[in-house]
Amino acid sequence: MPRVWDVPVYDPTRVRDARVAAEEAAALVGLDDSRTAAVALVATELATNLLKHARGGQVLVDTVAPPSGRGGPAVQIAAVDHGPGMADVAAALGDGFSTTGSLGAGLGTCRRVADDFDLHSVLGRGTVALARVGAAARTAAAEPLPARAGGVNIPFAGADCSGDAWTWVCADDRLTLLLADGLGHGPQAARASTAAVEELHRSARLAPAEMLRRLDGALRGTRGAAVALAQLDVRAGRLRFAGIGNVGARLWEGGSWRHLLSRPGIVGVHRPATLPATEVPWGADRLLVLYSDGLPSRWVPPSDTRLLAADPAVTAAVIVRDASSSARPVRDDTAVAVLSPTPPDRP
Repeated sequence: MPRVWDVPVYDPTRVRDARVAAEEAAALVGLDDSRTAAVALVATELATNLLKHARGGQVLVDTVAPPSGRGGPAVQIAAVDHGPGMADVAAALGDGFSTTGSLGAGLGTCRRVADDFDLHSVLGRGTVALARVGAAARTAAAEPLPARAGGVNIPFAGADCSGDAWTWVCADDRLTLLLADGLGHGPQAARASTAAVEELHRSARLAPAEMLRRLDGALRGTRGAAVALAQLDVRAGRLRFAGIGNVGARLWEGGSWRHLLSRPGIVGVHRPATLPATEVPWGADRLLVLYSDGLPSRWVPPSDTRLLAADPAVTAAVIVRDASSSARPVRDDTAVAVLSPTPPDRP
């Protein structure tokens, strides 16, 4: 089962913890010394920025597939805060910019050494900075896919593993995004969600309803899981969704959000007899969010249209940040996965 790290950074001693977490993730995906050094540098800079500019926050470290769906696994580092935000993001990304009297090379350096880097900030709400580093620098695809996927996964109570999991695969003209929430939390929940991820990679060419039937068999003998599947047919420009259990899906279309409904049940324990799929058109103005019940039941989805062009994992982290509150303590693992259109200027 994959390891995930949630490092709270509210004093200088935790900057080291963020760096160590990133180095451990680099070892898991087999990065060489130079790429591991890049991961350590990014984690250190982003954690330090949390203390300098936001009086603290959290660093989330995970091993993920790249948002394009092509290439090997990468280390993903997200720094999330509820700080004052940035008035000029473009200036903050330039070397030499500083509001604290430092050299101001942090974010510019991160952007240079990372394969992917993105940042979203709103005055009075906070900032999300995210970087990925893989085994080799990313090269542009000859034909960009029309959508990208990304997400964040936060284990309950700082555990080593999360009972939630997300992944996505490309097969022929189909892009399939999965989010699985293993029953409960801890290692046994992670075993169930990991089994769902592994089966998806074996069954990537199936339609969502048929894939859920296959997943039901693969999860027998585990606790079971709630599972949401979204599949984009690139050639037809259609998105198909099917889900079982307490997982959510919301689609941004026409300037507003709509729910995509899952059926009651537990994959691997009790699968409903019929599995109708919802089918909707996909376009450059669409955004899909899959989420586990670690989010508060009445969370409000974002209305910032800049997120259509943002890295999908940044969008996921913004959703988690804005839904969190000290008045609503998290009682479970939390995962959010996002499918977003590929901007014309992105590979």
